[in-house]
Amino acid sequence: MAQGRPELVLQRKPFGSWLLGPAGQSPRQLRIRGQLLLTVFSLGTNIVGASVVFMLSVFVLPGPPPNHELQLVRAIAFPGYFLLALVVGAVWSTRYALRATSWVLAERPATRKEQITTLQLPLRLSMIEVFLWLLATVLFSVLALIYQPDNVLRIMITTFDGGIVTCAASYLLTEFALRPVAARALADQAPPRRLLAFGLKARTVFFWAVGSGVPVLGLMLTALLALIEKDVSPTRLSVIILALGTVVLVCGWLLTALSARSVVAPVRSVRNALTVTGDGELNVHIPVFDGTELGSLQAGFNRMAAGLRERERIRDLFGRYVGPDVVREALASDALGGEERFVAVLFVDLVGSTELAAIRPPGEVVALLNRFFEIVVDEVDRQGGFVNKFAGDAVLAVFGAPAELPDPAGSALQAGRALARRLAQELPEATAGIGVTAGTVVAGTVGDVRRHEYTVIGDPVNEASRLTELAKAVPGRLLASMAAVNESAPAEAGHWRPGEEVTVRGRNRPTQLAIPT
Repeated sequence: MAQGRPELVLQRKPFGSWLLGPAGQSPRQLRIRGQLLLTVFSLGTNIVGASVVFMLSVFVLPGPPPNHELQLVRAIAFPGYFLLALVVGAVWSTRYALRATSWVLAERPATRKEQITTLQLPLRLSMIEVFLWLLATVLFSVLALIYQPDNVLRIMITTFDGGIVTCAASYLLTEFALRPVAARALADQAPPRRLLAFGLKARTVFFWAVGSGVPVLGLMLTALLALIEKDVSPTRLSVIILALGTVVLVCGWLLTALSARSVVAPVRSVRNALTVTGDGELNVHIPVFDGTELGSLQAGFNRMAAGLRERERIRDLFGRYVGPDVVREALASDALGGEERFVAVLFVDLVGSTELAAIRPPGEVVALLNRFFEIVVDEVDRQGGFVNKFAGDAVLAVFGAPAELPDPAGSALQAGRALARRLAQELPEATAGIGVTAGTVVAGTVGDVRRHEYTVIGDPVNEASRLTELAKAVPGRLLASMAAVNESAPAEAGHWRPGEEVTVRGRNRPTQLAIPT
């Protein structure tokens, strides 16, 4: 697991597009980028929508040719209202958006109310456009009713349908542009459960209806106009159908594509994050920028990743106390009990630690013990052993349990020789006795259901402890039993020679000593 930053924000495009910038952009960059995208998207969709509406109402849909008064009104009212609506909509939307996201420039987390306002901002901005388009529908219908009533239905249909589709596209683009702001609003909180007027299922149905249902309804009303208009030729009817069919296909494709992208982006971020997590990288965090169930999915992944990081931290910390092999053993089975295993035991004990504690400050004693333990753990780990416990100024290490070794006795003897050499070179101010032996022990978990400890119990443990006491008085401070040497591989056994037989305290059988050559 990586140990760098506490959280790695995933992807070069954390919000699904390079247009939205990186996750770590400054509040000022965020506001400028967001406002620029909002303005471009709003102007672009409304210009295209108004142009399509104008072309359909004037040149495509069936109906009587406009009289002179309606032509004059159309030449003045249409462009005049359109420009006025663009200016009013841009100013109104900008002022509202700046006020709703003022917390961003303040560089502070959003409150719950500000969070909800920010997530509802695409809907609120789209409602401004809906109002302006509805006002256009009413205004143009009234003007047509005054100057040429026969054209009222044609103008009403095209303006209303065009406005609905344009506002729906503008909503999706606005939601896209505001993803970084939504992510910052949701940085420390999960999406509210009942925030939006409709969730993912309702939104899918709604955009299908707007992208396909409304244009098809307009096509059907156009057919009704053709029936009312008696002198529509087959050629003109064919042109009308082709033009409206193209508009229906383009509008349906556009809204479906935009709606699909709004769904795919958060799902893809979770998918990519799961891939990285599956490869072992747990320091992963993805921005939560969706206010629907997909936002809850993103937040759920972040909670899962945080839980995995915490579990891995606890496992790592637990492993430092009891050893990684014991951790794996405990995860595989937490039952109390043990099994007979052939192991080698290495015992190390400092000489004169009581006197050291009496003449040195406590801080120096602790520092000395830590240097001593560091050397011991390093060599035991190097040979595949397991430091079973620290007992004051002594260390008990086991080779062959809980993880099996091909040559536990040889590994323990080699660790003992390396320890004696390193302690003499790297820790000359303190000496330690080292004892090594081998034999059959019971290795397993003992204790209570509320408190477990992995340990080894048997005669070799006692024998290694007694050999350590004897080793403190011999040159080199290292002794082993010939039983361990006889069980080791020839390459290691060649470094030892037999010594005298002694009966150590607490045992009724003699032990033949082994001395390093």
